[in-house]
Amino acid sequence: ALAEQEKFMLPAAMPEGEFTQEELAEKMAVSRQAVSKWEGAQTIPDLEKILLLSNLFGVTTDYLLKDEMEIEEFTDENSMPVKRITLALANDFLEWRKSAAVRIAFGTFLCVIAAIPLLLLGAASEIPSVPVSENLAMGAGLTILLVLVAIAVAIFIFCGFKNEPYDFIDKEPFETEYGVTGLVKEKQKSYRSTYIKCNVIGTCICILSPIPLFTGAFMESALLAISMLTVTMLLAGIGAGIFILAGVQWAGMQKLLKEGEYSPREKRRNRIIETVSTVFWLTATAVYLGWSLWTNAWKSTWIVWPIAGMLYAIILCLCNLLIDPDQKDETCPQDRK
Repeated sequence: ALAEQEKFMLPAAMPEGEFTQEELAEKMAVSRQAVSKWEGAQTIPDLEKILLLSNLFGVTTDYLLKDEMEIEEFTDENSMPVKRITLALANDFLEWRKSAAVRIAFGTFLCVIAAIPLLLLGAASEIPSVPVSENLAMGAGLTILLVLVAIAVAIFIFCGFKNEPYDFIDKEPFETEYGVTGLVKEKQKSYRSTYIKCNVIGTCICILSPIPLFTGAFMESALLAISMLTVTMLLAGIGAGIFILAGVQWAGMQKLLKEGEYSPREKRRNRIIETVSTVFWLTATAVYLGWSLWTNAWKSTWIVWPIAGMLYAIILCLCNLLIDPDQKDETCPQDRK
């Protein structure tokens, strides 16, 4: 059916003359069977081969990938032109998501561990043999905390600006040109094992992260107890970073394929949940810092975070219940094909 609707077009001739399948296969460093499958729309050349074919025949990649490039496609909802994602744009987007995943994971890790210096300095200031006053410890700890958070925010802002050319993928309806879906599915298939491993490792680290905290609760030394708490925070940061490292790349592929939580219906649901999440965690951070600064009880105010985690899970469940689960998926006709 795909071959009947859209065909990968190979020009029949060059100015110097025609090519047989064997001659073209030799020039492209592939088998004759591969060229035959290209002509029959059974397989799609990768991006490198498409660019080589474009140069070899002196035609555009659009000519190779589409039978009719003059026809504009419109949605039924607003009769506005649908943006199209080319093979080159899809490849650039996936490469950007790969580099962005590292930056976002690192920024998240900095946010999680930002309070560690403050906790350690606060505990050290109570030891007589350590020449650090309580005020100095608090001032230095807060300074380091703000610096780490500032670095993380700068990373997030940078990623936001770099992602602007691809914002329409999240905000507007789009169509993919012939060959894009095959390319993305191939990349998704090869990345699936890495994605699963990262999720397993991240989950195990997060589950095991409270062990140092529980161990520190039985220690008589306040410094050792705080040190165990910081180890828990460090492990939680590593686990979260692994989740993000794998998830950002996987999400990029799902966005192009309109799968999972990036289907049109789930996008509407996620916009609501993202707003609630942002308000919730900003409030939790404000409560933690306000309580800590007001009471100066940094040793006990960390309890805000596990409580916030439990409340967040409850809020997510309520959001999923309140958002109509039976709402019909209103997609454009091209998405329903």
